[in-house]
Amino acid sequence: MFDLSVGPVQYYWPRQTLTDFYADVADSPARTVCLGEVVCSRRHELKPEDWLDLARDLKQAGKEVVIGTQALLETEAELRSLRRWVEQADFMLEANDAAAVRMLAGHTPWVIGLHVNIYSAPALAEYLSLGATRWVPPVELSLPAVGQVNAGGASVQTEVFAFGRMPLALSARCFTARHHHLQKDACAFRCLEDPDGLTLRTREGQPFLALNGIQTQSGSVHCLLGHKQALLDAGVGRLRLSPTSQDFGEVLRQFDAVMNHDASADEAIASLQALRLPGPLSNGFAQPRRAGMDWVTS
Repeated sequence: MFDLSVGPVQYYWPRQTLTDFYADVADSPARTVCLGEVVCSRRHELKPEDWLDLARDLKQAGKEVVIGTQALLETEAELRSLRRWVEQADFMLEANDAAAVRMLAGHTPWVIGLHVNIYSAPALAEYLSLGATRWVPPVELSLPAVGQVNAGGASVQTEVFAFGRMPLALSARCFTARHHHLQKDACAFRCLEDPDGLTLRTREGQPFLALNGIQTQSGSVHCLLGHKQALLDAGVGRLRLSPTSQDFGEVLRQFDAVMNHDASADEAIASLQALRLPGPLSNGFAQPRRAGMDWVTS
């Protein structure tokens, strides 16, 4: 059995869209929900107290709630916001930045986010010594490599990014603002116009990357539906599904059916490919020495 986890919404969605989305998640097969703004501090449709209200509602609905911290901190104001999250004691935090790791050291339990790069068993053991109890491997780490890290003997929950546009990089510059010929500090919140990011295509018209404010994502949608045995072999017990603006409830249902009820992976993949996803499916990073945008059939 795999625990399904809904990752933080990576995009800038309107307040009502967010509240409706999480109302649907409350009735979904997901066990865990990661909340909070992890990309850009200028996105404030929901304020910290709003996120906490959502967290309480989801907890009341039987979900485990984790608060994700911002992945790139640049200002003292952002550090103060992080400190406030660390000071609250109601919900477990996910550290996505070295500053968060430092503040959380000695606080248990907390989660190592996928923006904290861990590529070896000794590195993982060092973070666990600071109080972490769960880790989300970097998206580019293959499943055999995840298994090798877990084989180091540490007792830790492993949650793999199993669906969604992959977060690849962060920058001090805002690419969305630049695309619209705007300054970062006067961006007019144009991210609201791109609920799944702004797709960049090659000259041949193929999706290549996606712009999401200061974040660069994959143009394709990472999907590990066909890798159940490889996930088990790697010691993975939790699957992170990153929200998309359309048909995400069906994504959750298909993953639950395949991973927990032995439904056909091929049929589920065909169903996903018929949905309104923001890009084609890919799974290249799951295999060693493959490009992340590749789609490898089993």
